[in-house]
Amino acid sequence: MIQWPCIFKLDGDDELLYLASEASLIAEFESLIWSDDDYLVDSQGQGYKVREAQAGVFAYEPCGRPFSVSQVTDLIQAHEFSKAEVCLTKIQFLTVSEAIRALAN
Repeated sequence: MIQWPCIFKLDGDDELLYLASEASLIAEFESLIWSDDDYLVDSQGQGYKVREAQAGVFAYEPCGRPFSVSQVTDLIQAHEFSKAEVCLTKIQFLTVSEAIRALAN
């Protein structure tokens, strides 16, 4: 079961989308062009492929081993670097959940 909040990683893009709930994911998908190579990372670090099972209903398929804190931190550092607003060395987290919640602001 997905542990919200999550981040959504678009393939080939460093930008991450912070998603507080499944409702925010569905709202985001209404205007987003996404592909099978994009993935969701939940607050426990589990990655999921997302597919639309039917109009407005999504299925989540776990993919691979959970992401480590280090891997999620790397994703967030790349995201912040693309915005050029934060010193990357200051971006450190103790847990995946803490890392994902940092994007809420």
